[in-house]
Amino acid sequence: MIDLPIVDTENPNSKRPKRPEWLKVKLPVGENYKKVRSLVDNYKLHTICQSGNCPNMGECWGEGTATFMILGNVCTRSCSFCAVKTGRPNEYDEDEPRRVADAIRLMGVKHAVITSVNRDELKDRGAEIWYQTVFLVKQESPSTTIETLIPDTRGNWEALERMISPGQEVVSHNMETVERLYRIVRPQARYERSLEQIRRTKDYGKRTKSGVMLGLGETKEEVFRIMDDLVAHGCDVLTLGQYLQPTKMHLDVAEYIHPDLFAEYKEVGLSKGFSFVESGPLVRSSYHAERHI
Repeated sequence: MIDLPIVDTENPNSKRPKRPEWLKVKLPVGENYKKVRSLVDNYKLHTICQSGNCPNMGECWGEGTATFMILGNVCTRSCSFCAVKTGRPNEYDEDEPRRVADAIRLMGVKHAVITSVNRDELKDRGAEIWYQTVFLVKQESPSTTIETLIPDTRGNWEALERMISPGQEVVSHNMETVERLYRIVRPQARYERSLEQIRRTKDYGKRTKSGVMLGLGETKEEVFRIMDDLVAHGCDVLTLGQYLQPTKMHLDVAEYIHPDLFAEYKEVGLSKGFSFVESGPLVRSSYHAERHI
């Protein structure tokens, strides 16, 4: 087991809450882990596992799965929780869809998860690369189910339709936090706009999914409200996980949520109408994504 790098150990007087015992993960080891890492490196691919400092990388890669991140590894957004680089991307690789499809075929995964950075500078928000990636994965691995974790299209609904139309089974868009904290956590996003994107995705006929981080200072009532808002906008699957500070430049953890409260949230979410809820300290958007297919 290894400790997660989420506490300022250099400052013993830090007011940040002490890291609890349940936030530990296994070291990445094993042949499957090595195989996935080799494929990612050889095909020059990006994964949110690496770019987002995901605590579950060892477990997921050890099981032969990874979440591929397309459209480069530089995001046009500056969300205060995210470890992905922020800036003006200069990468637009038209060969990327083929490489992702080849890697997924060689991995032989039954359920593939694909995400991307925000590309607000592109007129189509990167929708064409999204379309080609899913299309080629389906062409090369027809039995593989696909979940796409798509960014905020900033109200470009034509781009949204192009992103979700090539045949993926699940379309996810993360709300990330409760409405009150949006200006701090997602300053370039809008709470109602993200909800509308989920509703439009549901209206298109897709299985919908969203994720929320806890421990940023939200209240239980606010968590219940975002659940209600998501259900009202057609969200089928919800993931709830603990926010972990990726670097000292990002938001501090306000609170470590106890596993018992995560369990309570799961029961409440199911009672409110979600068909599936994954809730726990180390849960991330794509963690055990195959379970709800």
